[in-house]
Amino acid sequence: MTPPFDPAQQQASTVCLPPGNWATVLDCLCDHFKAIERAQWLDRFTRGRVLDAQGRPIAAELPYRRGMRIHYFREVPNERPIPVQETILHVDEHLVVADKPHFLPVTPTGEYVEQTLLRRLIRRLGNPHLVPLHRIDRHTAGLVLFSANPQTRSAYQRLFPERRIDKHYQAIAAALPQHTFPLIHKSRLEHGEPFFRMHEVPGQANSETLAKVLEKNGELWRYGLSPVTGKTHQLRVHMAALGAGICNDPFYPQLIKEDDDYQRPLKLLAQRLCFADPLTGEQRDFQSQLSLDW
Repeated sequence: MTPPFDPAQQQASTVCLPPGNWATVLDCLCDHFKAIERAQWLDRFTRGRVLDAQGRPIAAELPYRRGMRIHYFREVPNERPIPVQETILHVDEHLVVADKPHFLPVTPTGEYVEQTLLRRLIRRLGNPHLVPLHRIDRHTAGLVLFSANPQTRSAYQRLFPERRIDKHYQAIAAALPQHTFPLIHKSRLEHGEPFFRMHEVPGQANSETLAKVLEKNGELWRYGLSPVTGKTHQLRVHMAALGAGICNDPFYPQLIKEDDDYQRPLKLLAQRLCFADPLTGEQRDFQSQLSLDW
């Protein structure tokens, strides 16, 4: 069931109306977003889900004006519930740290809007200013940091591109006795086909991962993975490239087109985040309460 609309607890998408010859804002939006039917846009206008630059609901008959800034709320009709539950590990004036379960997206994308970690936390904490400071993909579980205060957000955002935060993951995959650990794997990653899959290509490396073995259990090993860079699906691609795709990975090394199997999650966990707080200098060390079983 879609929760009641509360503009204070949801984040709107924004569009500046492009040049054209439309009579109304509705006409422009229908033509600009061809995948959304006119009836659906009319319903959004009626329920106050299309706003002007000041956040006030507007009428579908409002005359079109080039460059007008419009806010609207993405919706997915009959959005499918995701039967997993996140855990909030830390809340203060500036930071929120959550343990994300497998299968839950961090932010709205595609067929997921309300069933995302961001929307769930906004509703739970009543803070519409939450913004994720980094991403982990939907299939990965573990720690995600959120900025809770726009005034201090940039200080925390800089931690990632400036590489002032240590990220530690765990993964379970096939044994790799042919390699000597610890090892560093570097490669150039680019988007492939389909677009959401990454692949290694010739050229200067733009991704780097430190891998070590934490535990051996017959044909499966538990690996500690520390990404130096933060490319999409980096750890998943690098492990597949080493010859041990992470257990239950639906994308690598082969694409498996199946519905989510909640009994077979990807064996990848964002387990620990360490950094010096940019505001206080205090050493922060957050650890996931989740674990990967064999």
